[in-house]
Amino acid sequence: MPPAKRAARKTSTGSTAKAAPGSSASGSGGDGTSGTRKQATSTARSRSGTTKTSGAKKTAGTKKTASRTQRTSAASRGTTARTGPKATTKKSSPAAPNKSAPRRKGSSGPSTSGKRAPATSRGTRDTAMGDRDGASRLDAFRRLAEARAGGDMVPLPRNIDGHDRRIHVRQTIREDHQSRIASASDDAKEKFDKLSGSLFSFFRGTALLFYRDMAGEDAWMPTVLCLGDVHPENFGVMPSADNVPFFGVNDFDEAYYAPFTWDLKRGAVGFILGAEEEGGKGRKKQRRIAEMFIKGYVEGMSRFARDGDETHHQLRIDNAPKIVKTLLEDSLNARAEWLKEDYHDEYGRGFRASKKLVPESTRVEEFQEVLNRFVEESGMTVPPRAGEMKVKDVAARIGQGTASLGLTRYYVLVEGPTKDGSDDVIIELKQARRSALDGLVPPTDFGIQGTGERITEAARVQLVNGDVFFGHVEHEDMSFMTRERSPYKNEIDLDELSTKAWRKYARLCGQTLAHAHALSDDAGERDVDIEPLILDAIGPPKLFLEDMLAFAMDAADRVRRDHAHFRADHALGAFASVDRVFR
Repeated sequence: MPPAKRAARKTSTGSTAKAAPGSSASGSGGDGTSGTRKQATSTARSRSGTTKTSGAKKTAGTKKTASRTQRTSAASRGTTARTGPKATTKKSSPAAPNKSAPRRKGSSGPSTSGKRAPATSRGTRDTAMGDRDGASRLDAFRRLAEARAGGDMVPLPRNIDGHDRRIHVRQTIREDHQSRIASASDDAKEKFDKLSGSLFSFFRGTALLFYRDMAGEDAWMPTVLCLGDVHPENFGVMPSADNVPFFGVNDFDEAYYAPFTWDLKRGAVGFILGAEEEGGKGRKKQRRIAEMFIKGYVEGMSRFARDGDETHHQLRIDNAPKIVKTLLEDSLNARAEWLKEDYHDEYGRGFRASKKLVPESTRVEEFQEVLNRFVEESGMTVPPRAGEMKVKDVAARIGQGTASLGLTRYYVLVEGPTKDGSDDVIIELKQARRSALDGLVPPTDFGIQGTGERITEAARVQLVNGDVFFGHVEHEDMSFMTRERSPYKNEIDLDELSTKAWRKYARLCGQTLAHAHALSDDAGERDVDIEPLILDAIGPPKLFLEDMLAFAMDAADRVRRDHAHFRADHALGAFASVDRVFR
């Protein structure tokens, strides 16, 4: 990493980790659900860059004169905060850690409470485990990321192979699912079975494993609000605030401020593996599809740098390219028919019981209070189509998702204005969890507190005029994100795409991702004109493309090997228990 482009870092102990994490360390429990956490803020990169200007033509080096887009989304009015002060940039010392220095739990920064951290490395206690502690390497990887971002040439887990790599895969997946494994959840077993049976599902469901191989990388690259889990199935159709279907990024569970290349790298690998498993494409075609994804991103970023229209750009039926126009048209399902076929009981008064939907009608009053609190805390204006926001029924949603499979999820049936069941609204409450990028990205002072808050903020920033019900609320000592389950929700059938269609779709998704990143300054926390900054960082396009593809092809091969390790371990019952600290 060139010294001139590297931000030196100083940890609270004046030390930098020198080896890849191999032992347990204190941190939050698996699943990232044991409370809220700030992004690491004790250190900050030097940010030489440009300030944003208004107007159609954008140029680097000009002062920002236009105010940010007003934050009008109802869901965005919860508590959000910058995660800390700007830190000075001082070079870290290679001295041994000063264990007597006070530290905040889960952070390498200075303690805010003055309490001393435990002398031993321990994970979070989970009552389902009994009197033992679950092993965690969260803090160890945080230190590794800081060292790597600071320029120290420390090894990453991707540099190990053989049985050592198999053990790393096992430990990371156990740690990532501590709570679900410890509670003996049926959904946890279902998820592991699903991951074992599908390479692409394995990739989708193991983001923490993927990002630990990238800890602290690309620290000199421009920081944006990354989606965090980019792959072909995390783009799709959803309702806008005006209840009109549009196409965009649609999963914000892992969203986090990080170098823009992190989304590109994961996305390129996602298109390679998706094209292999869902499209049956060979290695040469996989590479070509990933190439179109990256080219689409560069094209999209160039377009928004030139036109400056990202704050009102939206792909709808009237302006969408052919590859997704049919998808948008197909999403125009009649609400009454959709409710009757998929959700309503025979009288239209509540949810119909099924394998995936378990009515919990006795909890209507409880969830009425939850929705009332959500409306009040978010400050949202209830749209007329939601009537009086009266809860008709509640159901637990079982077995949904891939990465989120096993997390708590509810559907709440809200009575529509006609009160005859034909226009009811379904609001989903999905348990939020810590982002897989937390503690692994180069330290940054961007981001907000909380889990549900972080996801809400990402949706607000990365979608123009998005779902009015997107927000967050606390319930059952957990943070939940909220959104509408709409008849407009639709995703492309990857297994039906021709090779040519795969390339077109990948290109469009790259352009769509560029749009989401371009909003990091207008609606997000970046105060620089991010588009020309990114284009400058890309440099020679052909060289950048070659670097991204080389990483993606290598990483895809590593995912294939990791999947083989996982399958072997799963067959031996490795994920029926978690790693514990016994001393």
